[in-house]
Amino acid sequence: MGLSKYKFRELLQESFRKNQDLEFDISYVRGISNNKQITSTKANVDEAIIRKFYIVNPGEFVYNPRTTRMGDKVGLGFNNTETPLLFSFNNIAFFIKETAKATILPEYLYMYFNRPEFDRYAMINGWGSATELFSFEEMCDIEINLPPIDIQRKYVAVYNAMLANQQSYERGLEDLKLTCEILIDDYKHKAPKISVGDILHEVDNRNTDNSITDVQGINITKQFMPSVANTTGVDLSKYKVVQKCQFAFSGMQTGRDECIRIALLHEDTPIIISPAYSVFEMKREDILAEYVMMWFSRKEVDRLGWFMSDASIRTNLDMERFYEIRIPVPDLEVQKSIVEIYQVYNSRKEINEKLKTQIKDLCPILIKGSIEEAQA
Repeated sequence: MGLSKYKFRELLQESFRKNQDLEFDISYVRGISNNKQITSTKANVDEAIIRKFYIVNPGEFVYNPRTTRMGDKVGLGFNNTETPLLFSFNNIAFFIKETAKATILPEYLYMYFNRPEFDRYAMINGWGSATELFSFEEMCDIEINLPPIDIQRKYVAVYNAMLANQQSYERGLEDLKLTCEILIDDYKHKAPKISVGDILHEVDNRNTDNSITDVQGINITKQFMPSVANTTGVDLSKYKVVQKCQFAFSGMQTGRDECIRIALLHEDTPIIISPAYSVFEMKREDILAEYVMMWFSRKEVDRLGWFMSDASIRTNLDMERFYEIRIPVPDLEVQKSIVEIYQVYNSRKEINEKLKTQIKDLCPILIKGSIEEAQA
């Protein structure tokens, strides 16, 4: 059957359709990630701005031409929904030409974009200094060897089957999350509220013998992560030790980030954190640490932390104010039930992320398989 060689300029066309008439409201606004996913956006948008946003119809693409050597990936999204979506005017929108629809499937093209080779091409052919640009003109210079459309359909079907399984799993995941939130909301109004100061107390154990070298920080998703600080030549004996079932807390910049940075260590192996952080453990045996952490994972608690932050440049959440936060605490058996559901949710969430990664990693294999079949 053989392969046919094309340049993208023969297949793709840039789109300039904008939401000038406000055909679509703010609820249609989306963003893109460098994992080639369409995401919800954190941007603060209003009606005046979204008039300038691009309309990306189902089956169409959008990408961010601004790349960096730090990321080594191009932010790109494929609208595989049944609804038009809006994307910032800082992006570039494009679609497959009408004359090329019998030549290349949009899903096949999306698999092509998910290959590391595409990101490398963009990095090599981008231009600029601190901010590099990969323009649509450069995109159009890409050459692609395409198998016949029937072979493309075959490999796209494999991809879509795996994607459908992952999305079905994800829908069940959201049901679990909703169940957990409903339970918490129910007890929020009828369980007695206890202040954090009556639940946690501070501990201060230092790494005096330098036996622990795993330096961790806390990110805004309330997870421990390897510290980004340069610890070369730093005296780690002054760092604080965090043991299993203990919390690490940083009140710094709570207002700026609109997030209370707190994390619970689940692993058996202890870690160390900056001396600027605080470490807590449970005061009471009738309250589960996992339940407390689950409560701190809610957005409403982050908003409360933001409200309680001071008015300094750093907008810190002082320890006294942190202790004042009140948590509704049902009886122990109810806590266990809620925590079990939450743990199942987190476990399945991790599996779902692994499924997404596997599907993405499968794209280069499918593209290669389709090319080899066409050459056979």
